[in-house]
Amino acid sequence: MHAKVEQVVSGTPFCHFIGGEFVGSSGGRMFDTLSPATGEVYAQVHEAGREEVDAAVEAARAALAGPWGSMAVQQRVALLYELADGINARFDDFVEAECLDTGKPWSLARHVDIPRGAANFKIFADIIKNVPAESFMTDTPDGAGALNYALRVPKGVVGVICPWNLPLLLMTWKVGPALACGNAVVVKPSEETPATATLLGEVMNSVGIPAGVYNVVHGFGPDSAGEFLTRHPGVDAITFTGEVVTGTEIMKAAAVGLRAVSFELGGKNAGVVFADCDMDRTIEDAMRSVFANCGQVCLGTERVYVERPVFDEFVDRLRLGAENLATGRPELATTTLGPMISRQQREKVLSYYDKAREEGAEIITGGGVPQVPGELGGGFWVEPTIWTGLPESSPVNREEIFGPCCHVQPFDDEAEAVAMANDTPYGLATSIWTGDASRAHRVAAAIEVGITWVNCWFLRDLRTPFGGSKQSGIGREGGVHSLEFYTEMRNVCLKL
Repeated sequence: MHAKVEQVVSGTPFCHFIGGEFVGSSGGRMFDTLSPATGEVYAQVHEAGREEVDAAVEAARAALAGPWGSMAVQQRVALLYELADGINARFDDFVEAECLDTGKPWSLARHVDIPRGAANFKIFADIIKNVPAESFMTDTPDGAGALNYALRVPKGVVGVICPWNLPLLLMTWKVGPALACGNAVVVKPSEETPATATLLGEVMNSVGIPAGVYNVVHGFGPDSAGEFLTRHPGVDAITFTGEVVTGTEIMKAAAVGLRAVSFELGGKNAGVVFADCDMDRTIEDAMRSVFANCGQVCLGTERVYVERPVFDEFVDRLRLGAENLATGRPELATTTLGPMISRQQREKVLSYYDKAREEGAEIITGGGVPQVPGELGGGFWVEPTIWTGLPESSPVNREEIFGPCCHVQPFDDEAEAVAMANDTPYGLATSIWTGDASRAHRVAAAIEVGITWVNCWFLRDLRTPFGGSKQSGIGREGGVHSLEFYTEMRNVCLKL
């Protein structure tokens, strides 16, 4: 492990951050965290038991009863701006920590993960200081009237369960609005990616966020930090990004005490390419939507439907793009494809590569493990892969793979494309590429997803609603839609 990151995360092993202090686990429970790029252990992590989770929730409740709970909105907003600036002041530290955990190219973390991780605090600070509240003048029998107005108050203690694919970005996407609204949080980062959530604790202290407002407990799900947090009676709401099975278990736990939940879950996203598209732009977008972050993006495209007249051209150009992706050390500018997050995730992805082969898919490119030299030989690498020729009923087309791969299928008319895109239990995102504005609006309205991009991918305005339909989630995040989860509305009726 690099010396710089050892310093910025307060040394190894990684500690919990509870009540403004870095603390270990009682009993010395620890687990290893691996570098996905090399497969080697680079640090150890303290595992939270019930005692640590209890302490974190207690610290959060104490913060709500203390200065954080009575702090004026403008003061809270100023602290969140300082927090964003504090992340940017340690930009290189966050990049190194994020890339050690994930193995992703530094270029990706520099342009996406860390800037967005910081921006999430500023965008929600701006929203909370400008959000309006309702008020109504009401008639009364005596003619004097009454004034009804709404108060927006924090939910309380929010449990934040984070994924491993975009650790800082997706964690602050939840912590940003939670703190802007005046809540306190207990964060459980993925056991695969403990670094940036821990490092953020140092920045919280440096800018003066009161102790207990932000807490971090490390560990796993069942019989570990995740289960203890989601079942804790002192937690008022739970937000989670991850896969459906875990989301279902969290929802069961949250049902005890009727705690609110916000879920962004799995996807099997479709891209639809019409013959009248700008093919240069479409290939550029499709390359990103299929292969960015080694395919480990919830909004990524695993099914691509291409109108038959341009099918061969699209497949050939996507193949060329995939074959030009370069594996390598994360810090090198020439590296454009990182590894899978873990050995287990690589085995999962390779199992789908095997299924595709067994079912008779035409393998356009990839389908195996690349030869990566030197110390990277033990990393969790897979080849970027494109298939065609499988039926829509294939597991490759039905189940979320979460790897650098896609299946490409031709279609003959708009109705067929929409039907295939909708033939999934998921409904997170889609992309449509066409030069016909009327068709774009028509198809966007017909595909059953929470997010539709037209002639682009991953272009986000953080004020817009974000979330999935069907099994892809519950609720919406972004802009005022996040405030609906992180606050409660109270009505005051004043007789005049």
